[in-house]
Amino acid sequence: MIEVIIEDLPTAWPNARPGSPEFLTAFLPINDHRCIPPLPVGDTPLLAAPRLRQALGMDRLWLKDDTRNPSGSTKDRASQLVIAKALEYGADTVAAASTGNAATALAAVAAAAGLRAVVFVPADAPPAKLIQMMSYGADVLPAAGSYDDAFELSLAACDRFGWTNRNTAFNPFTIEGKKTAALEIAAAMAPETPDAILVTAGDGVITAGLAKGFADLETVGLIARRPRLIVVQPDGTAAIATALRSGSEAIVPVPGATSVADSLTVSSPRNAMLCLREVRASGGAGVIVSDDAILASIPRLASLSGVFAEPAAAAALTGLETALAEGLVDRDEHVVLMITGSGLKDIAAAAQALEIPEPIEPTIDAVAERLATSS
Repeated sequence: MIEVIIEDLPTAWPNARPGSPEFLTAFLPINDHRCIPPLPVGDTPLLAAPRLRQALGMDRLWLKDDTRNPSGSTKDRASQLVIAKALEYGADTVAAASTGNAATALAAVAAAAGLRAVVFVPADAPPAKLIQMMSYGADVLPAAGSYDDAFELSLAACDRFGWTNRNTAFNPFTIEGKKTAALEIAAAMAPETPDAILVTAGDGVITAGLAKGFADLETVGLIARRPRLIVVQPDGTAAIATALRSGSEAIVPVPGATSVADSLTVSSPRNAMLCLREVRASGGAGVIVSDDAILASIPRLASLSGVFAEPAAAAALTGLETALAEGLVDRDEHVVLMITGSGLKDIAAAAQALEIPEPIEPTIDAVAERLATSS
């Protein structure tokens, strides 16, 4: 929803901050700003990462570092708006199903706002995410099954108990919240506009949110064109990317979907059709990457940029390298990688790409010897 009250906004662009009242009033469906939870969500940096640029030969590459959100992922954006609307409507409980990040984000923002959060997760959700959401005080209900099972259970629970449903691809405010990343990217890059955004996808809501944000900006004349959206998915859970690559208008579920990137592991993506439509409308594409490549991208991204990302976020770098090889992205274009979640959320996965060194004797000679053999 864009209210026609933004006559002065173009003159302030890009100086107006995306989290400012001007942006919130113009671009987000918020009726009462007092309902915005007291947690600094969004306004994350767009990083130039010069060493990564040099390694890839891309002088116009940027990282949107959403690991710096309060709970460590971009999902805080959606939860912030959902909780704000829940407060406007007088709700006291908000529920969601999640592989981990959306549940953690909901738990964090609900804690700040004083609402009850009930979250349904698959039984194999990463322990770090479970501990995080429990620490925020959420009621955590692991389901003996997949994310898809947890999703169906959450729908039934919301229907039975009358809770507000925060679920991805169910609550429209999740897309509205996630579009704030697009507003921030555009403001940071103005007067330039990105040519392509690389974004990983599970259900496809982050992609749809970015599309909505850039569409809103184009509608009011703050950008001349929308960037191409390139969806990245692991090969064990690639329903959306497969449809994009084959030209299919239908999504074929992936029974038993699996990937080291737990945040992307979805058998039947809930927002797939909207994601397909928006990616195609942008002139974008889909790429498919392996789990081995995703794991290798975690230390590669961290060592060349200083950004430690979980598998679902580091996969954007693998996707970029695949897109370059397939001619979907040119090295001289303005390109943004969406880094959606912190590596601290899944240390076990990151450890698979590394070898922990054996202890050395506490002598300077042992230090010199180890450094000589590791160089």
